[in-house]
Amino acid sequence: MLQQLQRWFCQIALGMVLVSLCWLGAIAPAHGFNNPELLPAEPTNVVDLAEILTPVQKKHLDSELAEFEAQTGWKLRVLTQYDRTPGLAVRDFWDLDDRSILLVADTRGGNLLNFNVGDTAYRVLQRTFWVELQTRFGNQYFVRDNGEDQAILQSLHAIETCLAQGGCRAVPGLPQEQWILTLATSIFGGIILGFVARPRRADEKVAWKWILLFSPLWGMLFFAFGLGPVVVRTQEWLPVLRNVAGFALGAIVAFLIPAPSGPPLVPEE
Repeated sequence: MLQQLQRWFCQIALGMVLVSLCWLGAIAPAHGFNNPELLPAEPTNVVDLAEILTPVQKKHLDSELAEFEAQTGWKLRVLTQYDRTPGLAVRDFWDLDDRSILLVADTRGGNLLNFNVGDTAYRVLQRTFWVELQTRFGNQYFVRDNGEDQAILQSLHAIETCLAQGGCRAVPGLPQEQWILTLATSIFGGIILGFVARPRRADEKVAWKWILLFSPLWGMLFFAFGLGPVVVRTQEWLPVLRNVAGFALGAIVAFLIPAPSGPPLVPEE
């Protein structure tokens, strides 16, 4: 009996040791590379470790960022990486400061783009700008349709444009899927306006009281979600005119469509 208890105790102890080793192995931190030897010996504004850019693109981008820094004082740098990274060594290599923006393109994550932004640059282009920039150009669908190189180049172009004009409320440019969403909200706002504008008494042609009562709803759909995103992202008039036309068409159709049968309209007493 004593030998059996000793055998059980040894088995339990061995099992606990194995579980502990597996648990420790599972939570052991992954040590990332921090190797300054990956950085080139010669000065450059672009370090393409993942080889996303072609030699021509890299050369042109290097000179473009140097010229932009000379003209504006903003320091833009690009680092692409895959399984190796120089880590914090890029800070000393580029002498990054408050007026610096580092674009890091890493193909291992769900989103290609990441940005390290200096304090001064962050005050000019705030958090919402960087979130929209990352989600627009770094998402898997954009990268799949346009390529990793275009994700880098187009995001840098947006940054340069906004820095040159002293800041942006949103990322310049209006993607088609975003414009379609604004058009849909404009039409929906017009439909609501048309329905509430229907006369409810025999002596009225338009229900102005109901229009004013529901103005926060259709106004938010049309102005805030229909026109607002278009105006702040592009100076073109065509998307604006299309949204206005969609709003007007939705209102007219909803106003003129026959109402379901109900009690007849009575004159106001």
